Amino acid sequence: MSEGSTRKSLTTTEGTGRAPNRAMLRAVGFTDDDFGRPMVGVASLFSEITPCNAHLDRLARKGCEGVRAGGGVPQVFGAPTVSDGISMGHPGMRYSLVSREVIADSLETVAGAMNHDGLLAFGGCDKNMPGCVMAMARLNIPSVFVYGGSIMPGVGPHGEAVDIVSIFEAVGQHQAGKIDASTLHKVECASCPGHGSCGGMYTANTMASAIEALGLSLPTGASNPAVSAAKEREAFLAGKALIRCIEQNIRPRDLITRESIENAYTLVLALGGSTNAVLHLMAIAREAEVTWTLEDFDRVGAKVPHLADLKPGGKYVMFDLYRVGGIPAVMRALLDHALLHGHCPTVTGQTVAENLAGVRSVFETPQSVVLPFNAPMFDHGIIVILRGNLAPEGAVAKVAGLKQRSITGPAKVFDGEEACFQAIQDRQIAARDVVVIRGEGPVGGPGMREMLSITGALSGQGLGECVGLITDGRFSGGTHGLVVGHVAPEAWVGGPIGLVKDGDSVTIDADRKVLTLNISDAELAKRKAAWVKPPLRVERGVLAKYAKLVGSASEGAVTG
Repeated sequence: MSEGSTRKSLTTTEGTGRAPNRAMLRAVGFTDDDFGRPMVGVASLFSEITPCNAHLDRLARKGCEGVRAGGGVPQVFGAPTVSDGISMGHPGMRYSLVSREVIADSLETVAGAMNHDGLLAFGGCDKNMPGCVMAMARLNIPSVFVYGGSIMPGVGPHGEAVDIVSIFEAVGQHQAGKIDASTLHKVECASCPGHGSCGGMYTANTMASAIEALGLSLPTGASNPAVSAAKEREAFLAGKALIRCIEQNIRPRDLITRESIENAYTLVLALGGSTNAVLHLMAIAREAEVTWTLEDFDRVGAKVPHLADLKPGGKYVMFDLYRVGGIPAVMRALLDHALLHGHCPTVTGQTVAENLAGVRSVFETPQSVVLPFNAPMFDHGIIVILRGNLAPEGAVAKVAGLKQRSITGPAKVFDGEEACFQAIQDRQIAARDVVVIRGEGPVGGPGMREMLSITGALSGQGLGECVGLITDGRFSGGTHGLVVGHVAPEAWVGGPIGLVKDGDSVTIDADRKVLTLNISDAELAKRKAAWVKPPLRVERGVLAKYAKLVGSASEGAVTG
């Protein structure tokens, strides 16, 4: 493990010259004995903003108990969160990806200023996970992440299981006259029955699973339900595990390597996870100074089948996977098929293979949530990297559960999400159209909004499988359909997506991995020559700072 295990906190507390520092710490509860113990930052992203995070204060207290039991001294501090589900479909979503950077900056700022010996972080909503791990990689002090856990499924008006995506799709069904206002209201009231993150294999569960595979959280951490004794026990044990990491000097950059990132992405593919994993794993790799590119995602995707029948492309939610062994049972199956690097270390002090030694493979339990290797949902690469004259730096598509993996059709071009949503409401989108939403990239948005309101409405109207959709923005993990996001370069910096005109022929072909504007090179060059760089949409505040600093989505859309 990493060299140099001298406690950082002694910089803050040791010696007569630090008596004023100790005086202030005494005022928040420190005793003489505490100054001889590891000082641990406990980052709680608790808020009443969202059900994903509303219970994290309780879990953070359990984590503090674990830190104390292990021999450390916990210091709880907060960090902001943005609810993707509540911010979806309006300008508030511009703050979502920005919050990932703000969270990373916040944790780095507090733990760095305090010279914490370790970091225990509790997160729930989508950007919490990568934001916390990015900070851990920057600080490179012993760290453990605890996921707040997944919400339970709701019960719809006809006894069916419902979740947050159900209500987004119900909006489209109501617009199409398929359900009445009363049914819409019933789905709205049932979709989120309590605390926890969105239930399908959307971005929160995707990233929690990836972080468990990276080795930065305890086994079962991604699949333990939010409201359960198992999650509270996990929080306590995570606190104890962090003290062991401090004692053994196990640091994030010992754990975040090319091989562990490959483990994480392998699990994402097997589960049918969110395209946001591409963006976030790239950002985590960059903070850990690990070389990882879009080509690496394609390399791994070529050999990993999609096994889990989980929403949005399937039938089940994370609670169903938890009941049949959870993430460890899936990882054991992948390890048995030589698809994981078992020697990678983890925060338990053991390797991935050692953690899984006593775990039964998901295939040893009668179940239908995870399909066998000889009859998968899809035999390889459900997330594909597309390139072509519309995306010279790359774009990302998810093809899980799709019957149609390619389309050529006329472009329907919209500058921003709102204009597109209005057109869908007005029933202006037809089968075989290729919808183009631009000006939603990291710089242009700013903030690279997700388009779940768009894809949910299209699916609700019955168009989810028969139109194409491309954007320089992002898609929620709950999105389903022939959709392409992260198109780079983005429109706002002169990318070709900004040069598309209504009626142009556009081809999306996930099998050939191409995204093409079917015009001549000469015509494309003529349009490029006439392009005028627009000013930033926002001139002050956090969005303006982000727009000025952020890099391409093809490199993780990071600001550092």
